[in-house]
Amino acid sequence: MDEIAATARILSEALPFLQRYDDQIIVVKYGGHAMVDPKLAHQFARDMVMLKVCGLNPIVVHGGGPQINKMLDKLEVQPEFREGLRVTDEATMSVVEMVLSGSINKSIVASIQQAGGRAVGISGKDGNLMIAEKLTKKKTDPETGKVVEIDFGFVGEPVKVNTEILETIMKSDAIPVIAPVGVGANGETFNVNADTAAGAVATATRAKRLLLLTDVAGVLDKDKNLISELAVEELPNLIANGTITGGMIPKVESAADVVKSGVEGVIILDGRVPHSVLLELLTPHGVGTRISRAGA
Repeated sequence: MDEIAATARILSEALPFLQRYDDQIIVVKYGGHAMVDPKLAHQFARDMVMLKVCGLNPIVVHGGGPQINKMLDKLEVQPEFREGLRVTDEATMSVVEMVLSGSINKSIVASIQQAGGRAVGISGKDGNLMIAEKLTKKKTDPETGKVVEIDFGFVGEPVKVNTEILETIMKSDAIPVIAPVGVGANGETFNVNADTAAGAVATATRAKRLLLLTDVAGVLDKDKNLISELAVEELPNLIANGTITGGMIPKVESAADVVKSGVEGVIILDGRVPHSVLLELLTPHGVGTRISRAGA
């Protein structure tokens, strides 16, 4: 009876959060350890089904870096990275699309359906869902002092997300599962960073929340304690004083852009924590770092 009472209490305490998110779109970027650990993958699929059953509209955008590297290694294709981004030549792009739009996407769809839900797997190429342009960056050559352009090959930046196909899938009571592969104006195929793709989808669909599952607890202070709430206005100072460093800088800057575009909050959370999505959305305390506008 004690266990039954505890379950009833937990469900009751979730009610105000379910009311807050009723019929709202929640975009979840799924990647990292949560995706390669079979137990966590099973729990994630069940959590997505639960959100759908409870009246929310989850959209999953997944990554697949480790799986792509594994396949490239098997095919003896040496990966190359510049400025933290995978350089994607034509041969690599074929592998990226095969892994992301094929094995990974269909595996996630199967897991959700095995958990009792309905899911439709698509890539950004399907129905022109994600229109992308070639990504280029400029930097100053430390030896010559000249500004040079960095070529990442077939790496793309989303410029438009056509939401009609997502709306159709959600209205059919299914969960969209998106592989971050974009299409160019001339039909080119582009590899799109999963965080960037998820942010573009969240912005276009006017999502209530964007959840970025990572392999860290969230944004940490200088004493390595989790910062549970951050306003976008605070971020420049935290980067300048060294609190936010390394790979977390582009992640929080991207999150800030998404918030400024109209998404109420972006949460960076640890996908290694079981049921981290449910804990973040349906409990008072959450488990990650929420980035939002001051006072939101």
